[in-house]
Amino acid sequence: MTFNLSSQNFTATLIMRIRSFLAFVISLCITFAFVPVKTFAFSERGNAQFTDVVNTGKANDCPTLDSSLVGSISLGNGDSLKGICMHPTEVYVKVPGTKRKAAEFVSTKIISPRNNTTVTEVYGDIDSGTFTEKGGIDFQLITVLTPGGLEVPFAFSAKDLTADLPSSIEPGTEVSGSTFTPNYRTGDFLDPKARAKNTGVEYAQGLVALGGDDEELAKENIKVDVNGTGVITLSINNVDSDTDEFAGTFEAIQPSDTDMGSKDPLDVKIIGELYGRKA
Repeated sequence: MTFNLSSQNFTATLIMRIRSFLAFVISLCITFAFVPVKTFAFSERGNAQFTDVVNTGKANDCPTLDSSLVGSISLGNGDSLKGICMHPTEVYVKVPGTKRKAAEFVSTKIISPRNNTTVTEVYGDIDSGTFTEKGGIDFQLITVLTPGGLEVPFAFSAKDLTADLPSSIEPGTEVSGSTFTPNYRTGDFLDPKARAKNTGVEYAQGLVALGGDDEELAKENIKVDVNGTGVITLSINNVDSDTDEFAGTFEAIQPSDTDMGSKDPLDVKIIGELYGRKA
């Protein structure tokens, strides 16, 4: 009889302990179920299907943040920014002036490429309050058409972006920095007359008989690297403190292509959407 009572007490104690353990596990699951999960804006794009994106232009867009997000992100030495995306929505070209009209920026139409104009996945480090770009898809070749029918090619670039940053990013923050603008063509590109910088001929044969050695003909025939410098201003509108993401707009002013030194560059102003995040 004593043995049976001891067995019953042991069984009852075991059942109570199992119940307590199950109650603890269930409460833990419920607690984690209601913990808010960080959702990154860029990760939502990764869930898209190919059929949802192909031929829509969506792949050319930057991630967006809710307009109600007005937090802040602290920045310091050793921090990094990554996933920086700049999507051009407007392009203006400063056309030369005339006797009756001063030079001014005119609105243009992007004619090439159609859906591949965005600088994206740009990243860099912060040191002594200065951001320095390290890599990414940091330039795109774009051609625009002015109202007067002039085609203007340029390399929209965030290469070597260097900008002084504040100690924190919040709505209303503005940051400006300089960029390196590469040639639209490489030194091995042959024009219709087989002229190039690193290969081909310096002078088209037909020009030799004309004494093609004056300054204007030399500009057309002797190809040189003419890299430029641009300026980008980043304006922050929204900040998600939970995910360390920011969004806003940008404005860049840089030179157009010179066809390897044969043409004078025009000023190009690019305006568009901005996104990025702290690493």
